Amino acid sequence: MGLWEGDWASLAAILAGALAGGFVNGLTGFGTALTALPLFLLAVEPVVAAQLVSAASVVGHLVTLRVIWHAIDWRRLAPMLIAGLIGVPIGTWILPWLSVPTFKLAIGTVIFAYCTFMLFGAGRVRLAAGGKGAETVVGFFGGILGGIAGLSGALPTMWASAKGWAKEERRVFLQVFNLTILAAMLLASLAQGLVGHRTIAALIVALPGTLVGARLGAFVYHRLDDRRFDRVVLVLLLLSGLGLVWSSR
Repeated sequence: MGLWEGDWASLAAILAGALAGGFVNGLTGFGTALTALPLFLLAVEPVVAAQLVSAASVVGHLVTLRVIWHAIDWRRLAPMLIAGLIGVPIGTWILPWLSVPTFKLAIGTVIFAYCTFMLFGAGRVRLAAGGKGAETVVGFFGGILGGIAGLSGALPTMWASAKGWAKEERRVFLQVFNLTILAAMLLASLAQGLVGHRTIAALIVALPGTLVGARLGAFVYHRLDDRRFDRVVLVLLLLSGLGLVWSSR
């Protein structure tokens, strides 16, 4: 771990982000990027942070995939998945061109908008219009956000809430979408030569934390009031999004 030898603050930020992201992922089936990215950005540059988020998300999803495997409807998922996969390379192409302040501002704004909607609109806003075509558009832009920052789940989550999907349907849909898109993000990053020694060194720290966090989240899943927990997490994420926007100045 020579790349961060003696830099305990960076190592702690990476481990904390991995634990938090893995826990929320194990509990809800999504949310790794929203939880972990602000912490990862304290330690590494945007390209590495996005790759860390994607790798941590993929690992977290794989740990809990067996829980929802029986309920996956691939035909139902196909339009959004295909559109998302088309969007991924666009996002990974954009990522290296973003400056750190621009990246923080953009991601902080996405997190702030997501959390504001989920806190005040989820369960209240109902969208009657929009079918397969609209879902395809949501999947495409979700793929672009996944390629840029591993935030593939933000737009589909808001869409699912606005459409009033049931809890189990939402979890299955989002977990499979995020797993597929973020695995594709890692492959696209490898193909474009964006994965370097810093990413590998950071993964050595992050992946064990992700595994521990995901197992803890899965353990708590059936033992906690989801509504109250989601509210606490969303408030914390809202503050982290505001912090990213503030630090981009």
